[in-house]
Amino acid sequence: MSELSAFPITRKWPPRYPERLQLYSLPTPNGVKVSVMLEETGLPYEPHLVDFERNDQSSSEFCSLNPYGKIPAILDPRGPGGSPLPLFESGAILIYLADKTGQFLPREAAARYETLQWLMWQMGGIGPMFGQVGFFHKFAGRDYADKRPRDRYVAESKRLLAVLEARLSARAWLMGDTYSIADMAVFPWVRNLLGFYDAGELVGSGEYPHVTRGLEAFVARPAVIRGVAIPSRD
Repeated sequence: MSELSAFPITRKWPPRYPERLQLYSLPTPNGVKVSVMLEETGLPYEPHLVDFERNDQSSSEFCSLNPYGKIPAILDPRGPGGSPLPLFESGAILIYLADKTGQFLPREAAARYETLQWLMWQMGGIGPMFGQVGFFHKFAGRDYADKRPRDRYVAESKRLLAVLEARLSARAWLMGDTYSIADMAVFPWVRNLLGFYDAGELVGSGEYPHVTRGLEAFVARPAVIRGVAIPSRD
């Protein structure tokens, strides 16, 4: 077992199972990406709740692992070469876990890079744009009299959904019949946009039946059912 006590984050969240991968997260779309991946792969892990209501993400202990103060982050006691590996950024974590387990990311070079392009598309487009829709539609931004910022992000979100609709029109998942980390990255954000943000009518979700079908298939997966509730607040 690798020694984890050298990492300050373990002082705030002491591991009960230090031999397991440690997950520091919250069930937001970015957090769910990693908890679902961990559930899909079957890797032993220990989840720790980073509570935004207590501002845990800004604590010195959490920022020692991720100086940007965003979830999720992991600490793998059995990283490359057998040494502990701290890692943040959900996309980087997905790639790392895929490489570690040999799952959900094709090994053949062309298919690998095609999968990664859709992962980066989510991180550069869907995440930021859908998040802004949530801010301007559900949170503080909804009280702004000027609706031009909201409308800008709504228009871009519709464009992203149209791209996703076209991609899924002839395939079950983003990479065809093969479920991958690209799907684990994209669909938690679609779920959040239509569910938690309640923005389905705003973005015209009925215009994207293949996106709806893909989302339904995603949320029906047993690992997803478990992963969307991890870490628990109990």
